[in-house]
Amino acid sequence: MRKEGFTLLEILVALAITGIALVVALELFSANLRNISISEDYVSAVSRAEARMREMMDSRDLQESAWTESTAEGYKIDISVSETLKERTQNLKVRLMEVDLTIHWTKAAKERAFILKSMKLVAKDMG
Repeated sequence: MRKEGFTLLEILVALAITGIALVVALELFSANLRNISISEDYVSAVSRAEARMREMMDSRDLQESAWTESTAEGYKIDISVSETLKERTQNLKVRLMEVDLTIHWTKAAKERAFILKSMKLVAKDMG
């Protein structure tokens, strides 16, 4: 003779399945939040790097050099300016300068970096 309703075993199995599904959903949500945070860091760093690169490209007097800068936000920016393709521009009145900019930052004890590269034609010093 069977009574209507659920047995204790059926209820425990249902609770276990519900618990597993809840844990999986929370893990997915947590991973998405971490990814959003990392994306925000990259957007901020790339924005800072692009602004600095624009400043470099607007400079009329690019000379071969390399230096490192630090920002108030905690970014470290390595900049390198070098003449490139000298053999192709030796008979011209311009030089082709390559600008390499690497921005570094640390988040949660993890070093991250982003690299921008560009080139610019500048007038040669005819002296």
